[in-house]
Amino acid sequence: MTAPLSSSLPASLYRAEQVRAMDAHAITQLGLTGYELMQRAGGTALAALSRRWPSARTLSVVCGGGNNGGDGYVLARLARAKGMDVRVYPLVPVDRLRGDALRAYEDYRDAEGPVLDFVPADFEGAEVLADGLLGTGLDRPVEGLYAEVIKGINRFSGGVLALDIPSGLNADTGHPLGIAVNADITATFVALKQGLFTGGGPAHCGEIVFDDLGIPPAAQRLQTPSARLLPSWVKGLPRRARDAHKGHFGHVLVLGGDLGYGGAVRMAGEAAARVGAGLVSLATRPEHAALLSLHRPELMSHGVAQPNDDLPALMQRARVLALGPGLGRSPWGRAMFGAALASGLPLVADADALNLLAETPLKRDDWILTPHPGEAARLLQTDTAAVQKDRYAAVAELRRRYGGTVVLKGAGTLVLGHSGLPEVCTSGNPGMATGGMGDVLTGVIAGLLAQGLSQEVAAATGVRLHGAAGDAAAEEGGERGMLASDLMRHLRRLINL
Repeated sequence: MTAPLSSSLPASLYRAEQVRAMDAHAITQLGLTGYELMQRAGGTALAALSRRWPSARTLSVVCGGGNNGGDGYVLARLARAKGMDVRVYPLVPVDRLRGDALRAYEDYRDAEGPVLDFVPADFEGAEVLADGLLGTGLDRPVEGLYAEVIKGINRFSGGVLALDIPSGLNADTGHPLGIAVNADITATFVALKQGLFTGGGPAHCGEIVFDDLGIPPAAQRLQTPSARLLPSWVKGLPRRARDAHKGHFGHVLVLGGDLGYGGAVRMAGEAAARVGAGLVSLATRPEHAALLSLHRPELMSHGVAQPNDDLPALMQRARVLALGPGLGRSPWGRAMFGAALASGLPLVADADALNLLAETPLKRDDWILTPHPGEAARLLQTDTAAVQKDRYAAVAELRRRYGGTVVLKGAGTLVLGHSGLPEVCTSGNPGMATGGMGDVLTGVIAGLLAQGLSQEVAAATGVRLHGAAGDAAAEEGGERGMLASDLMRHLRRLINL
């Protein structure tokens, strides 16, 4: 489940060390105590639990030895005071607890809360299970008993609440360190960690609930955000004048559609038109041109047999190129690619345009690159696993090598442009993991760019709009079986909100 973007979530994201610095500053400079913050965290977690599972009466809490475990003891005490039947399973002997975690345990014990001296293979005796095993400081693979307990948590059939972060998830990258808890809801504290929102973060976190625990904004302002969430809607297109005409809204030329792939240029072209481009032309194989015009007559489809001869006249009329949908890597596709680069026009590059770029790397400032992790791996001469292990590092390296604005697609799509601060999209859903979705996104971004949005704003707005259209399509008919073309009417509706 993708973590939804809530109006209660702030935009700024931080690395784990930055959040720890905020916490330390609040304690050493602002008069707050660590235990006071721990009690507030436990209260937030209980409120989240009660909202998500209002009828739950039984709770198991698994506690580690650090402050994350201390949060678990506080939650257990507060839940028991509310009348819930609570059991705590410590993975660290209580005589080894120190500091605020020890105090949290002692307060729970003094309230006569039961602490069991074993961890069961499963937790089926409870309706909700709270994960207080490992916090944000984890930087190595989970092994041994902790790994076995996380496996047990993931077998649990009831609700799972993670405290601050699902145990095993890297707070900076969103990459599971060997294994990570699959939570239904994550109550996170002080500031938002950037790893919760991309890579494996959305799948492991579930719904995200946030509380800054009352730490004054001054503590947060000492840290510069490492990333930010895309806003719930990105606005930039002005209201159209009553005397407007199609020439005011740009001309997109989509290049691609090798033999057998005519549908890719059709989807990209229609997407550009649906978000408001004034004119859209398709440059494709002659075998496709007439059929594409028949099925979507608003798209001006041109057969291109010899790219070097046929494209220059088409490009003279275009404002933006969308390069790559169904392009292929045949001599024809390579000639289309070379002609597009030689034109000097701003462009959005996807699919085989990116694979061809990986063969002959080039850096320029006037393009938007939209790789999925596999394409990103080829551009970076590495493998997909390395890209997914740290998507923030990957998007930064892509921009360093290739310039422009980079959109690294996937769960928690990242957008990085001239501002230097990655933006993370939380819209979209697994139903969008199907052929043609990237072609639609290419068209959406190109259509926005043609209407005059800046490069980075067009990319960010396009990503958010594309994800929102996918969510609307899923709400209408479900995720499974969604087609890329199902987004079209939602794109039109959403761009006009």
